[in-house]
Amino acid sequence: MQSKDNYIKRSSGILMPLFSLPSPYGIGTLGRAAREFLDFLSDAGQAWWQILPVGPTSYGDSPYQSLSAYAGNPYLIDLDILKEDGLLTDDEITEMYWGETEEKVDYGALYQNRFILLKKATERGFDRDRQKVADFEATNSDWLPDYALYMALKRHFDMRSWLEWPDEAARLRKPEALNKYREELKEDIRLFTYIQFLFFNQWNELRDYAHQKGIGIIGDIPIYVALDSVDVWASPESFMLDEKGFPSEVAGVPPDYFTAEGQLWGNPLYNYEKMDKDGYGWWIRRIGGSSKIYDVIRIDHFRGFESYWAVPYGEKTAINGRWIKGPGMSLVGALKKSFPHIRFIAEDLGYPSPEVVKLLKDSEFPGMKVLEFAFDSRDSSSYLPHAYTENCVCYAGTHDNDTLNGWLQKINGDDRAMAIEYLGLNEGEGYVWGLLRGGMSSVARLFVAQMQDYLELDNDARMNTPGNPSGNWQWRMKKGEITPELAQKIGRMTQIYNRTNNGVVG
Repeated sequence: MQSKDNYIKRSSGILMPLFSLPSPYGIGTLGRAAREFLDFLSDAGQAWWQILPVGPTSYGDSPYQSLSAYAGNPYLIDLDILKEDGLLTDDEITEMYWGETEEKVDYGALYQNRFILLKKATERGFDRDRQKVADFEATNSDWLPDYALYMALKRHFDMRSWLEWPDEAARLRKPEALNKYREELKEDIRLFTYIQFLFFNQWNELRDYAHQKGIGIIGDIPIYVALDSVDVWASPESFMLDEKGFPSEVAGVPPDYFTAEGQLWGNPLYNYEKMDKDGYGWWIRRIGGSSKIYDVIRIDHFRGFESYWAVPYGEKTAINGRWIKGPGMSLVGALKKSFPHIRFIAEDLGYPSPEVVKLLKDSEFPGMKVLEFAFDSRDSSSYLPHAYTENCVCYAGTHDNDTLNGWLQKINGDDRAMAIEYLGLNEGEGYVWGLLRGGMSSVARLFVAQMQDYLELDNDARMNTPGNPSGNWQWRMKKGEITPELAQKIGRMTQIYNRTNNGVVG
């Protein structure tokens, strides 16, 4: 039985990616704007800041397809902090091109220019910080050396996936090849090591500031890792790969009434049989790394622990897949035993088969209820607030959904009428705020809404459209959009429904 001390107490939070914060340098960072957002959360009575994964991104820019399950995203390193530390000059920062608008992330501009500055910072700081860097390397020896070498090799091979590296000995991690490249690429290895040193210094300071404000960080970990990642390259035995490193089947989800062809994610599948033999050491190390960053861990696609959809490698859609039984409570139990004080959230969205329902109950993790799903006439599901139990998290919408304003503009007339009647929506309060009230007033222990919804933005601010390969992960909040008046309005609703942060984080 899970200890009541380990439950998430009645509270609320806001979902806001770090990259969506304002800054003059192309993307939100770990600097001043992040602290100002924490001040806003505190003023609004919020207990939690939920963010999206913070790992280094690759082709497609998705934080759910990271190059590493442990490393931090170099783009999130704050340049002003580097300037204050004597590692960059103001002219060096301002002369760089960061995109046409501060309202969208221009990942191409970041890719072209960010590493130029980070290289300058490394040249100035590595020797100065040599002992601190050595201590950082020792603390993170289980992942950092492989990551720095992997990134140096990717750069050496024109950023191609490790499966396409022309040197097969490096691709298959032959010791003589790795030793050769460690010497040959030592400057880039030093660069990627120091970048992680900078990231985690800034992250730890920000997290300390959040805790001083009584605010916890909810982090999202994808159930799968990217095929083009150091995680797969360095631990091929943990995945279902052939002798050349290629998968026979990859991850996805089957067709449903939202996606006729399903979703083909392309991630390699785990070799759970081998993982089980060492007590799921790979997973325990991964969660251990995430616990150094987050206070609560949301496991994306939790239902994949019960059974998962496997699609033959090379397929263009997810239609021709098959269900394979997952590790279930064998893995979940190992994680709970290894991390008794970590709070988890299970993203259990999708078809709630009896087996998935049982796994969620046995895990004692809170599942998710998405308010936008409650009024879909195609599905008489349990997402209506009167059907909630306390041990759940109510989301107004997630990063994969419309904003509330966009949703209200798109839904059919009958579903809209149902939402209006059920929640008593009215123009005086505003329909978006009525929906927020519906989630805030529910019995769910935790309520989370996207920042876009408190700003009443339409679908131009939508974060991600699953199945759409472009235009995602770009929205950024404009400077000045969060105000004391908005904090007071959110805070009053939070207070009315007894979710105000009164020491619930700890």
